[in-house]
Amino acid sequence: MFNRTTIVILVAALAAAAGLWAAQRHFGGAGASPYPETQAVRLFSPARELPAYSLRQSDGTPLIPGELKGHWTLVFLGFTHCPDVCPTTLAQMAMAQKQWASIPEARRPRVLFVSVDPERDTPDRIGEYAHAFHKDTLAATADVPALERFARSLSMVFAKVPPPEGVPENQYTMDHSASMAVLDPQGRMAGLIQPPLDPKAIAADMAALTEAAP
Repeated sequence: MFNRTTIVILVAALAAAAGLWAAQRHFGGAGASPYPETQAVRLFSPARELPAYSLRQSDGTPLIPGELKGHWTLVFLGFTHCPDVCPTTLAQMAMAQKQWASIPEARRPRVLFVSVDPERDTPDRIGEYAHAFHKDTLAATADVPALERFARSLSMVFAKVPPPEGVPENQYTMDHSASMAVLDPQGRMAGLIQPPLDPKAIAADMAALTEAAP
């Protein structure tokens, strides 16, 4: 696993990469995005194919790249014992999901919550947790090596943080990226959303992207 120093270094590197992607988006020339201007979503072009991955959904079925095709998908890493960022993010995304609810289900944007704490987060638990915020939210997890590969493919990171001395070992927490990856209807990484989140702007962006998608 990554240690905390590595997390700080990688987050700084990712912030710099995000600035480059934003520059490509606004000054891109031949590589400019074919999609409409967005408020909250930072698109970059060309979209990036993801390497093969396999996660377990909350209903026990596998989540493989083909499962995410046909919809714009927002991917968020977290864990159910998260005290602040995760519940806040999922609550904000539930607000956005309500705003795009009128889009036909066959094309409606999706939110995918991926738990990076498989030691405590079973498929049943992550399903109950995610659906408590919105019934349409997808939830998945995997073993740690698979999660690390998936996170790296999205330019994200996570790490287990041991509890303070004297606290039970199972009371650890997880450091993880707070941004969301944006996958296009081909299942490619096409952009990101960074906090602070604006549910109204995110919903408007996702509706516009869905409308513009071929």
